[in-house]
Amino acid sequence: MQELRSWKDRKNHKPLLLNGARQVGKTWLMKEFGHRYYKNVVYINFDNRESLKSIFAMDYDTDRIISALRIECGKAFTAEDTLLIFDELQEIPRALASLKYFCENAPEYHIIAAGSLMGIALHEGTSFPVGKVELLEVHPLSFKEFLYAVNEEGLADAIQQRNFSLLNAFSDKLSHWLRLYYYIGGMPEAVQCYINTDDLKEVRKIQKSLLRFYENDFSKHIPKDQFPRVQMVWHSLPAQLAKENRKFIYGLVREGARAKDYELAIEWLQAYGLIHKSIRVSKPGLPLISYAEQNSFKLFLLDTGLLAAMSDIPAKVLLEGTRIFTEFKGAFTEQFAAQELIVAGKKLYYYSTSNSSAEIDFIIQCGENIIPLEVKAEENLRAKSLRVFCQKYAPQIALRSSLSGYREEEWLTNVPLYSLAEYISTLEDSLF
Repeated sequence: MQELRSWKDRKNHKPLLLNGARQVGKTWLMKEFGHRYYKNVVYINFDNRESLKSIFAMDYDTDRIISALRIECGKAFTAEDTLLIFDELQEIPRALASLKYFCENAPEYHIIAAGSLMGIALHEGTSFPVGKVELLEVHPLSFKEFLYAVNEEGLADAIQQRNFSLLNAFSDKLSHWLRLYYYIGGMPEAVQCYINTDDLKEVRKIQKSLLRFYENDFSKHIPKDQFPRVQMVWHSLPAQLAKENRKFIYGLVREGARAKDYELAIEWLQAYGLIHKSIRVSKPGLPLISYAEQNSFKLFLLDTGLLAAMSDIPAKVLLEGTRIFTEFKGAFTEQFAAQELIVAGKKLYYYSTSNSSAEIDFIIQCGENIIPLEVKAEENLRAKSLRVFCQKYAPQIALRSSLSGYREEEWLTNVPLYSLAEYISTLEDSLF
């Protein structure tokens, strides 16, 4: 909401396109923003609206399009006090292309749009308005946003302010909420269900429903020849993350599977916003992308709660820390860290030696600094791989994130998992 307000107040802004997977709250966000900060809101949903297709089929005359939209919505509106919302934009590709002409010929209109990333990025023949729109990524609720949602404003504010003495004092409470977040995740409907019912079984029903929704949606957007392969990759993800070495193995998708058979399926899931790819780097050099090995990677889901649901992990196992949780929670913690890094605006990379004898969970590019980050599921803080890495490459900063409190040691800094995103997002400023 803060980003949207900044966009509204900025002169010469362009139409704003919200990117993100389905069901992460884009529609609610656009409508709520409009009702809070505009006199009029014109909401246009392009899903199954044949009359709207004809409006954009003729040409890109913005005056004509605006006149047609006034007729379609049945009310007059002016540019000065109105927010135009284009939702499910992928259903009419020419509506996406029209944003270029609104930017050039009718910049006085405030337009915010959203749609399935799959439909927008891969729709055959779509002309994406490069340079004529602003983009805002929308993700599931981060842990800090989750705390605000469950009325733990004090804890969330302490994370926001990086008040580590206060965070250390309430570490047990934060760990409790973190375990709940592992199970509930940040999908808005699942979080709202928990707030309304305080029933984790009901939350799981919502999560299972979301997973079915995604799979049903695959059949609508994905070419028939790719649909079964996308499903196979999607269903393999819990097994991929449950391995001690979480590098993606095609053989777990199907015995004898090869990269060329499933590369496009992985691209579809990425475009849809359902997975994040972390790529191996052979050397921590600038820029990281120059050292990325595209054929070695890990795949993380968009949400830790959906991972718990796909894995059928019972709430009792996650919340009580039983042996099964001990065996599997490393995967949840690495999944959580990946989500928090995405929220902090970082691309995902990891480092391992050629023989995989030493691995660093995440490598972060922060300005001119390359920062290793090792993630620990428990408070067992041995960091052998991180120490070896630091001895070899001597990074200016080395990070470990765990359930332990914040503390600076001789050669590394321990950052609590629950404040990881906030710490990383402000780290770049503090380095200069």
